[in-house]
Amino acid sequence: MPGMGLTAIGLAGVFLSYLGIANTFLTGMQALSGLTMFVGLVFLSAGILSGGVSTSNRAKATTLVIFGISGSVGAFALSQNATVTSLPRFVGVLLIIMIPTIVIAFTAMKMPQYTKPISVIFLLAMGVGIGSYTALGFVGPGAQFSLHPVTEQNQTQATQAPASNVPVVSVEILANSSIKGNPNYQPDTVTAEKGNMIEWKNNDNTVHTVTSASDAGATFNSDIIKKNGGTYQLDTSKLNGTEYDYMCTVHPFMTGKIIITAPQKPVIANVTIPKGASSQGTAQKYFDPAELSVKVGTTVVWTNDDISPHTVTSGNSSDNETGTIFDSGISKFKAGTTFSHKFTDAGTFNYFCQIHPWMIGKITVG
Repeated sequence: MPGMGLTAIGLAGVFLSYLGIANTFLTGMQALSGLTMFVGLVFLSAGILSGGVSTSNRAKATTLVIFGISGSVGAFALSQNATVTSLPRFVGVLLIIMIPTIVIAFTAMKMPQYTKPISVIFLLAMGVGIGSYTALGFVGPGAQFSLHPVTEQNQTQATQAPASNVPVVSVEILANSSIKGNPNYQPDTVTAEKGNMIEWKNNDNTVHTVTSASDAGATFNSDIIKKNGGTYQLDTSKLNGTEYDYMCTVHPFMTGKIIITAPQKPVIANVTIPKGASSQGTAQKYFDPAELSVKVGTTVVWTNDDISPHTVTSGNSSDNETGTIFDSGISKFKAGTTFSHKFTDAGTFNYFCQIHPWMIGKITVG
């Protein structure tokens, strides 16, 4: 009976931990639950082998209580989160352990002469199953024979991320960061403007999480980030605070910090195309100013005050790769309209009008 009780308590704890309902990684309760469950199984097996299966009313009542605890915990857990992929595997492992144990224990007690052959049969069956699974994994033709095949919908979602113009701040989960004492996040403290996306890329060979530390994942939680290239994006527009400590729940010694800053007002510089720019002449201004120096992050706005349409096209008229950096096009830059481009990289950028190639300008970004 003590073995049955310990097994029930441990089983309930492990169910909660696998379903993510209890914050067991942070408190260490997952390891304790697993230890309790297996110690209970040891006591239970020892009791069965020494005294047989009890049929007393007390044992029956204890069994009903244990089934009630396990059933209610399992039903509640499944109702809260029915999409946990690790739960079927966990149940399968339990069945692989429980069925041979119960059958061999019962046989040893009731029919000891069959204990050895039955044990050999189970061992051979387990060996064949493990060997076949491993062999087919190496020589199988692909995902169509996988236990968890990738559907066409999942493939589409994995390869086609939604398009977005929101700036992304990158954080790397370093290789071997799961070893205590090694560097883990690069950078450890990430600063992002409110509204930006922060993306963590897992370059380690084991899984990790990005979980808000102060409230155990209530503010943000990546769940498991796949190893060797898995990513997680956090939308900072949904965060109301300015500083957040976070951690990996799988490896609690891995910690980092997020600092959210107020959005900066855009820096704008103006260039005008004056009237008459379409007429070539020595005294005529084509772009005013023709040369402009700005800082990285500045948005340059061209205004067409001429009566003729123009273009603002990066490069020179003799280049083969004109317009690769920015190009207003003709239809979008008619008389009285504007065109803008934000310069995010330093360098010198020449540009011209494709309709009137003598109209040239230059932007220097420092």
